[in-house]
Amino acid sequence: MRDLARLPKAHLHVHLESTVRWTTLREIAAGNGIKIPDPPGHGRRAFNGFRQFADHNALVRSCLLRREDFARIAREFCADEAAQGTRYAEVTFTAAAHGERLSEPEMPLEAVLHGLAEGQAAHDIECRVILDHSRRRSVQRARRTLDLATRYAAGSGSGGGGVVGLGMAGEERFPLAPFAEVVSAARDAGLHIVHHAGEACGPASIREAIGLGRAERLGHGIRVLDDGDLVAEIRDRRLPLEVCPSSNVALGFAERKLSNQLRRSMPRVLPGRSCCPRPRGGAG
Repeated sequence: MRDLARLPKAHLHVHLESTVRWTTLREIAAGNGIKIPDPPGHGRRAFNGFRQFADHNALVRSCLLRREDFARIAREFCADEAAQGTRYAEVTFTAAAHGERLSEPEMPLEAVLHGLAEGQAAHDIECRVILDHSRRRSVQRARRTLDLATRYAAGSGSGGGGVVGLGMAGEERFPLAPFAEVVSAARDAGLHIVHHAGEACGPASIREAIGLGRAERLGHGIRVLDDGDLVAEIRDRRLPLEVCPSSNVALGFAERKLSNQLRRSMPRVLPGRSCCPRPRGGAG
């Protein structure tokens, strides 16, 4: 039997704050004088629904205070991905929110890019960054996200591979319309657009993301199955979906049969394309 860990892969849907090792979180928290509770599932990331998952990510964010904290989790992300056979990754990071929280607008992203540069050199992996912004947060912060994305874009001389895309995340019941100008400016600046849509909300959130939101790829998109016409449109557009079956089932957004449904409905769409060229080793 082939060792699946040795097969070259691309990882296109991963949030940096969600990848932090429990041992690392404890050490970072202790270094910053923060006491954290025991992990759910004794460190196995066994979340009981979306609320517990969101609370865990909030805990992680609250522990990240210093430049070395951000750099460390980025380095360890590279190590952990490489150990699973990942050759190319696009990792999502909420840079503007961290910068606002710490009153250091550039520091978190700069530290992450530095950590990624070190991790890539040590583990023979290629990484790029997608900056996200919560739909329920201000347009002003979205503009700060865009500013960071353009200043630290891939090819601009930034370390760690740089930023290749921007997208809206968070609760899908909040509309994308207020951010239309930001999205257009991002496209004009050469950034790729990757929104979260069709996870918690239905086909309307997907239509908004690919219409007004001008998405080139969708995070999740599983609720496309609720609308046969939309399935056909997504298939005909060859618009990739970043489907996350384990996450969707664990957080209560889908049943276990979801993966088979998507394969039958959109065989020409999966797997999705990345924002950058095909990674070394043929993964894609």
